[in-house]
Amino acid sequence: MITRVTRCLLCRCLRDVQLWSANRPGPQAPGRASRSCAQALTEEDNITVTNSDAGTGLQSVDRALHVLELLAGWGSGGVSELANEIGVHKSTAFRLLGALEAREMVQQDTERGKYRLGFGLVRLARSVNVQLELTEQARPLTDELARTVGESINVAVLREHFAVNVVQSRGEASVVSQNWTGQLTALHATSSGKVLLAHLDSARQAELLDRELDRFTQHTHTDPAVLRDELHRVLEQGHAVTYGELELGLNAVAVPVKDEDGGVIAALSASGPAYRMTPERIAEVVGLLQDTATSLSRRMGHWGHVA
Repeated sequence: MITRVTRCLLCRCLRDVQLWSANRPGPQAPGRASRSCAQALTEEDNITVTNSDAGTGLQSVDRALHVLELLAGWGSGGVSELANEIGVHKSTAFRLLGALEAREMVQQDTERGKYRLGFGLVRLARSVNVQLELTEQARPLTDELARTVGESINVAVLREHFAVNVVQSRGEASVVSQNWTGQLTALHATSSGKVLLAHLDSARQAELLDRELDRFTQHTHTDPAVLRDELHRVLEQGHAVTYGELELGLNAVAVPVKDEDGGVIAALSASGPAYRMTPERIAEVVGLLQDTATSLSRRMGHWGHVA
């Protein structure tokens, strides 16, 4: 179990290495103020990574994963014994542990000098578990709601500057609708995206709005000031609505899903063609969405008011 989990948790390090190896301008001067986890893991072997030998850089990440797996099994370990186990020089193991310690993946016992797993892994594990649990807990609820509403029901989460749909259930009337599962959609042009945007802190919200926003149809709102007003209304009303902003003829409404701490972790939406998802029909669907969002939020540990 720990092997699979630790490999999942450090997949972001693999991505960092791939991006860094593709864009690295050349050898860096020593003593640089900060480095990414991937950079530190690769530089500890004095490897210059290019597109052709990116696999060599990934070897350092594999060593880091090996270290975490060993510490998970041992409880704690010293530099020498870890170096022997993974087959590297002691100085290499020391730098490798330093990179992991900088990201709080390991921590050092100040009295014995040995290393053990750090609380950074707990933070990442919680993030992974929440998304896996969200998908599992949402499916029966979205299936039931889709049968009731007759339209496509989606659960979306925030990923960088997109909303990504992780669950979709189709109602009888939506058999020809697009499959949105796994699709990245614009935050400013979707009901789910607007719910997610509305519940971000002001700094993060400004970062996402104060950039060039794509116009998908003549109904897409791209003016940051207009969007901020709309997001304020989303918070007041407890839901977001879009009328043909991502695709002409496609209307949608979304409500927030919360976790045990009251934070918004996802948006639950219903979408369908404009001739069925009229403003009047959307007004009817909102209540059903909010009831389902409340049920899903409770499954995720939240017992307060959702909207």
